[in-house]
Amino acid sequence: MSTNGPTGNGQNPYEGNNNPYGQQNQNPYGGEQQQPYKQEAPYGQPYGEQQQPYGQPGYGTPPQQPYGQPQGSWPHGQPQPGAYGGSPVPGGKPLAPVAERLVARLIDVAILLVPTVLVFAITGASILYYVVASLLSFGYEAAMLLTQGGQTVGKKVMKLRVVDLATGAKPAENSLLIRAALYTLPNAVYCIGSLFALLNVLWPLWDKPYQQALHDKSAKTVVIKEA
Repeated sequence: MSTNGPTGNGQNPYEGNNNPYGQQNQNPYGGEQQQPYKQEAPYGQPYGEQQQPYGQPGYGTPPQQPYGQPQGSWPHGQPQPGAYGGSPVPGGKPLAPVAERLVARLIDVAILLVPTVLVFAITGASILYYVVASLLSFGYEAAMLLTQGGQTVGKKVMKLRVVDLATGAKPAENSLLIRAALYTLPNAVYCIGSLFALLNVLWPLWDKPYQQALHDKSAKTVVIKEA
């Protein structure tokens, strides 16, 4: 009796446990052998966890930071909360607007106008006039800053104040004297002093981030808005 047909118990003779050629069972149609429904997970991976495509985070996995970007940092070009709108000066006071600083200076110039005219009437347009006028301005600036807590009359009107850059408190006396000297004494030099004074008062227009004039930089001070 032939043994090529199916056996009585339904076992296929081609599915024996031992392959005579040492190869796995091949798909008779030439394709790859179909994997079982639940394939054993690779070594080190929990059974049943689906492997995600390369470079794509799994479900519930937080996105990876771009290469070279610190953990928790904000994307390029986007400011962090509080990066703008806050005061860069200790104490939380905002920097004084440049326009208000100029108005405060004009008020101080108006106060010194009468004594300056008197000096001009006595000395005329001479070197002595520039020296005396500069010393007069220095005396007014230094006395007001030292006795009025970093304010002149103009700054009081505009509610501005000179403070220390590092602490936000009242500057040291030496700093206030340096600030007053660099603001006023260069005017004693004819023509060159006037050009320096103009550059000095305009410097806050482009100085970042503290909007300092040159005399602020030398004294390490800034001007803040009090209210």
